[in-house]
Amino acid sequence: MGATRKEVLDAVGPRLRELRRRRGMTLAELAERTGINESTLSRLEGGGRKPTLELLLTLAEVHAVPLDELVGAPRTGDPRIHLRPVTRDGLTYVPLSRPGGIQAHKLLIPPQPGTEPELKTHEGFEWVYVLAGRLLLLLGDRRVVLKPGEAAEFDTHVPHWLGPDGEDPVELLVLFGRQGERAHLRARTA
Repeated sequence: MGATRKEVLDAVGPRLRELRRRRGMTLAELAERTGINESTLSRLEGGGRKPTLELLLTLAEVHAVPLDELVGAPRTGDPRIHLRPVTRDGLTYVPLSRPGGIQAHKLLIPPQPGTEPELKTHEGFEWVYVLAGRLLLLLGDRRVVLKPGEAAEFDTHVPHWLGPDGEDPVELLVLFGRQGERAHLRARTA
């Protein structure tokens, strides 16, 4: 049996908090990016304010997730994932998985001439696979260049930055999990 409307609305706040924390953002940073004041964001996350469509659309865009992920829309029984690209900070994200557990995205990073890399940290563990172009991965004090067909995995508590190595865009497959989750590939034995 499906959730009641009240249960669906009550789940929005914790879902918003989890998305913000997963991205390593403070309420102040989210307020700056969305134009929504900190008090409103705090009340939304805590359940003290009911979400409006205008607020949800803004938050979905900033978090690069489909609106139905924010509200926990019921599944229709269709196993296909409807690809809805989202562009944020010049990067194009294409969600390849449904909410929960390890998140899969296709990521397109265009060249960023004249931009200084800004290393960031956040909760989680990340795995990247280069589909096209050359990826420059700055990880702590290490500089690694990956070509198509190469992969890397790292703890996102380590300061890191991803971008193209050169003048061409880079296209990646990215798996991201909360702290402690790692991607494991197992070969089947015959």
